[in-house]
Amino acid sequence: RAKDVIIPAKPPVSFFSPRSPVLDLFQGQLDYAEHVRQDSEVVLLFFYAPWCGQSIAVRAEIEQAASRLSDQVLFVAINCWWNQGKCRKQKHFFYFPVIYLYHRSFGPIEYKGPMSAVYIEKFVRRVMKPLLYIPSQSELLDFLSNYEPGVLGYFEFSGSPQPPGYLTFFTSALHSLKKDYLGTVRFGVITNKHLAKLVSLVHSGSVYLHRHFNTSLVFPREVLNYTAENICKWALENQETLFRWLRPHGGKSLLLNNELKKGPALFLFIPFNPLSESQPLIDEITEVALEYNNCHGDQVVERLLQHLRRVDAPMLESLALEPPAQLPDPPLITASPCCNTVVLPQWHSFSRTHNVCELCVNQTTVGVKPSSVSMPQCSFFEMAAALDSFYLKEQTFYHVASDSIECSNFLTSYSPFSYYTACCKTISRGVAGFIDSELEAPTIAFSSLEKKCEVDAPSSVPHIEENRYLFPDVDMTSTNFTGLSCRTNKTLNIYLLDSNLFWLYAERLGAPSSTQVKEFAAIVDMKEESHYILDPKQALMKLTLESFIQNFSVLYSPLKRHLIGSDSARFPSQHLITEVTTDTFWEVVLQKQDVLLLYYAPWCGFCPSLNHVFIQLARNLPMDTFTVARIDVSQNDLPWEFMVDRLPTVLFFPCNRKDLSVKYPEDVPITLPNLLRFILHHSDPASSPQNVANSPTKECFQSEAVLQRGHISHLEREIQKLRAEISSLQRAQVQVESQLSSARRDEHRLRRQQRALEEQHSLLHTHSEQLQALYQQKTRELEELARKLQELADASENLLTENTWLKILVATMERKLEGRDGTESLAAQREVHSKQPEPSGAPRLPGSPPPSASATLASERSNENRTD
Repeated sequence: RAKDVIIPAKPPVSFFSPRSPVLDLFQGQLDYAEHVRQDSEVVLLFFYAPWCGQSIAVRAEIEQAASRLSDQVLFVAINCWWNQGKCRKQKHFFYFPVIYLYHRSFGPIEYKGPMSAVYIEKFVRRVMKPLLYIPSQSELLDFLSNYEPGVLGYFEFSGSPQPPGYLTFFTSALHSLKKDYLGTVRFGVITNKHLAKLVSLVHSGSVYLHRHFNTSLVFPREVLNYTAENICKWALENQETLFRWLRPHGGKSLLLNNELKKGPALFLFIPFNPLSESQPLIDEITEVALEYNNCHGDQVVERLLQHLRRVDAPMLESLALEPPAQLPDPPLITASPCCNTVVLPQWHSFSRTHNVCELCVNQTTVGVKPSSVSMPQCSFFEMAAALDSFYLKEQTFYHVASDSIECSNFLTSYSPFSYYTACCKTISRGVAGFIDSELEAPTIAFSSLEKKCEVDAPSSVPHIEENRYLFPDVDMTSTNFTGLSCRTNKTLNIYLLDSNLFWLYAERLGAPSSTQVKEFAAIVDMKEESHYILDPKQALMKLTLESFIQNFSVLYSPLKRHLIGSDSARFPSQHLITEVTTDTFWEVVLQKQDVLLLYYAPWCGFCPSLNHVFIQLARNLPMDTFTVARIDVSQNDLPWEFMVDRLPTVLFFPCNRKDLSVKYPEDVPITLPNLLRFILHHSDPASSPQNVANSPTKECFQSEAVLQRGHISHLEREIQKLRAEISSLQRAQVQVESQLSSARRDEHRLRRQQRALEEQHSLLHTHSEQLQALYQQKTRELEELARKLQELADASENLLTENTWLKILVATMERKLEGRDGTESLAAQREVHSKQPEPSGAPRLPGSPPPSASATLASERSNENRTD
């Protein structure tokens, strides 16, 4: 296996331009950053990764903030991704970029807010100056009337340049920024003794936490140690906020979900500039929040409201909150009545003579006309009891003429001490049109004596309308907004979002996508699964906000639930099936013909299988008198009375009885014959449940009969068309069968050819196997012959070797024999010479052989060394 090839990382390059005011340590020199940090008062460290898209996007924001604060703050950028740098080895970040701020030796303070230049600059300035100096009463009122909680410290600088406890208080302000990056708690310093008395601060070193509605607190030095951590913890635990800023980070988060679980929420989207000194819109929102939560009419809150309104007021002796006075218990019986207007449905027996009745709940036996009284806030239970009693005693008004107003008093069914007054009359269609067009009131369902086989409005249930549309003399503006949060069970939590950053959330709630002024208000009630929006045509200001909150808080809210639907422009006009959206629902369903509506969703697996059934149904029914439609409920909201709890669901809206819509039975299969039976059954007036008071007229029966005859004739024509199609299908079937028979014959022929080919293939396969066996046999024989030849070759080689050794032995023996013969001849010669006298010469050494013997020995050795 080849070794892994490791390419060394490319050396890092500068992340910021050389002309940037940011000191770029692109090699991760963390030790140098610590060195330069010691020489600066405020330092911002920007840890980045060169590949990180968020780091690249924030780079320009950091440069913009540095260009404005470079003379006061040192901006240092550190590459924490270079593997050879100290930053990568010592820091282990899970995300990039990371921003740390240091105020001298205190830090790090991590910034987690929006990565925008203005927000970063605002946070840096808070770190630079964590304490706000308050020299006058006007600035004190500005500090206390701000929507953010405020902590004040009183220190006397006359005795020493740094009073005892001042450094601790200063450090506590930095601790609050470290724990709460949003900086919701502001810290201020008072050096004037008279200003300190206004907030109940007497001794130098005292700390005061201002709260608008609950009792303000003074730091208990006798209970807690006077440390920066304790002061910060005490302020964060006891703070009181008018409203909260929400800054979703854009990822998966439960921030909005956790806030919505607390109750109804008012979301205000406003363009916010953190660096701006003046925020008029936020001041108006603060004023609304103060009035909304001022349940006890506190004088300090009133003084702060006057300051926000820039109203001159006398100097205050003290701003410390007094204990709230005990409110008197509300009386069990009220002298003035509460009134609401009831619009009668068409099925109600009153609709023959009246269509509007106004109920006033009062505790006197004498009836009071609604036009002569004011409109206090009503109890829900009182009005519910009056409604129930009113419907039980409806026969009392049978004798009243339709053009008159008649009032009667009745005892409620639930309380023997409560009475209600009912005043009923009929409003003509002209008045209704005037109400709809001029006053832009909600659509009202009116009954009429000239009822025909058509429906003019969607109402089927009695509902409450605002009295000022029907009875202009009644004053509906007497409700006091101050302290409304304590008088309703739908108390709102107020949240602010910067529309420059989070306008996408506003668009999802119903704000227009293309608008110049990004201001939007919406109320979201998760418990009721509904939300309401402020009319985008209205400006976001104090009056509109108060009206919006009041309309939500009243017993019968005139606000309409905002329905979010898909864009109808992207649905092309269908020839057979009409695609319905939220905007076109009323137009399609309430048109003057029968409507069959299918509820579906893209995730519904069974819904697509019904498409062909509804297409055939639309072809069989006349389009001029019948509409087949469908709606995607996953993308389109509908009023609650038209929502369904399962998919697919089919609803049928008859032509002349839109309020008596019928649901297709769940236990019946959705087929074309079943749908036709269902439509014919429920489109017949005789099959619908009716009472004597609401029996259809003769004209309705005649029109229904004509309509049914038209349906029957149309169905007969469709049946004839189907029969013609069946005959053509039968002829096509014969042709297909003939083609199938010829195809079968071809198949048989191909099968025979296939069998013949298979037999030939088997023979060839057998012959191949035989040849293979013969080949293997010959191969084995050749291998045996080769083995034998190898053995013969080995034997021949051995024989040659033995022959060579024999030759050498014979030669050796021959030499030995020759040497023996030579020895014998020499011996004979010695004997001959021995008989002769020795010649005189050099003397022979004792023990040395004779010359003849040495010569003989040399000759023998030469013979032994000789080879043939």
